[in-house]
Amino acid sequence: MVRKEMIAMLLAGGQGSRLGVLTSDVAKPAVAFGGKYRIIDFPLSNCINSGIDTVGVLTQYQPLVLNSHIGIGIPWDLDRTNGGVTVLPPYEKSDNSEWYSGTANAIYQNLRYMESYDPEYVLILSGDHIYKMDYEAMLDFHKQNNADVTIAAFPVPMEEASRFGVVVTDEDKQITEFEEKPEHPKSNLASMGIYIFSWPVLREALITLKDQNNCDFGKHIIPYCHEKGQRIFAYEFNGYWKDVGTLGSYWEANMELIDLIPEFNLYEEFWKIYTNQPTIEPQYIAPTANISKAIIGAGDRIGGEVTGSVLGSTVRICQGSVVRDSIIMSGAEVGENCVIEKAIIAENVKIGNNVKIGVGEEAESKLNASIYGYGLAVIGEGSVIPDGVTIGKNTAIRGVTEPEDYLGGELESGGYIIKAGDEL
Repeated sequence: MVRKEMIAMLLAGGQGSRLGVLTSDVAKPAVAFGGKYRIIDFPLSNCINSGIDTVGVLTQYQPLVLNSHIGIGIPWDLDRTNGGVTVLPPYEKSDNSEWYSGTANAIYQNLRYMESYDPEYVLILSGDHIYKMDYEAMLDFHKQNNADVTIAAFPVPMEEASRFGVVVTDEDKQITEFEEKPEHPKSNLASMGIYIFSWPVLREALITLKDQNNCDFGKHIIPYCHEKGQRIFAYEFNGYWKDVGTLGSYWEANMELIDLIPEFNLYEEFWKIYTNQPTIEPQYIAPTANISKAIIGAGDRIGGEVTGSVLGSTVRICQGSVVRDSIIMSGAEVGENCVIEKAIIAENVKIGNNVKIGVGEEAESKLNASIYGYGLAVIGEGSVIPDGVTIGKNTAIRGVTEPEDYLGGELESGGYIIKAGDEL
């Protein structure tokens, strides 16, 4: 192997349980975003735009879609003889076989992969954030400070800091204290879960803590390095960064893309976001269609009205239907004379004629109020909605549903239908 200055290890095995039925069949990093992308496209694109050509992608939960999407890395120019992208699932070893348990444990289990490149530095990334970031600038900061560990940190409003892991720094940005979701934070610098380690420091910490249960960077590796007196610095990032870990933040981040001047710009030439998208037929916008302030994907066939919404590829909206403030993912079909408001419709969903979704008064979810809120109606991948039914707000549906599943033709706000055999 050719020695690399810095390699990236991308943690992409998360279940993303707070996204509810959207992640029943796919890992969170594989969830669609912005019409044509998947969430993992953003850190992968950041890597190649930053000059990092060696990326290990650690998968675990529902990896099929993610593995198929990444392939051999061609869209991101990561199909390299030396380096490139390598998918790293858990594997059976001679003495035992175990799932990844904790972020640092997942990295430790791939020690041989990292050793094969003998890097000077290792970049640890999460596969489930939306942002553009030059990791090369972060590496320069790491070198200038002769750091052992550099943590990317993002300033958040002080009143929100208690939701995050917070770092406290001196005037030179050297970290003096860590606070994990403190009740009374001393700083508003939140850890982004992005780390650069000098390789010997990371290797020693991983080996020392290898028997730690659910070994994690924030809870174990970073405190261990701090206790040893190693130089840990905070690299302050002031660009756009969003953790789309809840249905509300996921919907909000998509809706921001269709602002007249979007805060997060997918259209600039300088820092492109790449994705794996097959060749698809052109869009067709029928004379009956009316579209305003929307992202329309390749191969979409629009016969109705679409306003303030984000559509993936090969979506079909039939004549007489109205879609407002919604996310409709690739391959979904909406029949005639439907009304869809503030909904998230996953891939390959089939919606019949005369269906109303996201209407009526709000009510708390009977399934899980901490997940299904925000006034959203959420329909999981591959679900089927029969003709003529009405679906309220804060609802969740997954599976092939029949008319008899809807009491009086309606799923009231706060209700749910999860067909037998389907996971929540």
